[in-house]
Amino acid sequence: MSSQKFASLRYTALRFGLLIACFAVVWVLCSLHAIPLGANNSNLIWMVLLALVLSAPLSWVLLRKQRDAMSEQIVERVDRAKARFEANASQEDGAA
Repeated sequence: MSSQKFASLRYTALRFGLLIACFAVVWVLCSLHAIPLGANNSNLIWMVLLALVLSAPLSWVLLRKQRDAMSEQIVERVDRAKARFEANASQEDGAA
C-alpha cells in the first residue's frame, strides 16, 4: 500500500522532471546553434514549447509503471467513494 500511497505525486514529479530535462537539452542545443533560434526574442517560448512536445511522448513511454500505479490509486479512491455513497443511500432508504 505504501508504494501506491503517493503514486500521483510521484508521477507528477517525474513528469515535471522529464520536462525540465527536455528543456535543458533544448537549451544546450539552442546554445550550440544545433537547432534554430526563435525570431525577435521568442527563443524562450520556442524552447518551452519544444520541450513540451518532446517530453509528452517520452513520458508516455518512460513513465508507464508510474502512470499505471497512479491509475490504480485513483480507481481505489473512486471505489471507496462509491461504496460510501451506496452505504449512505441505503441508510436513507431504510430510515424512510
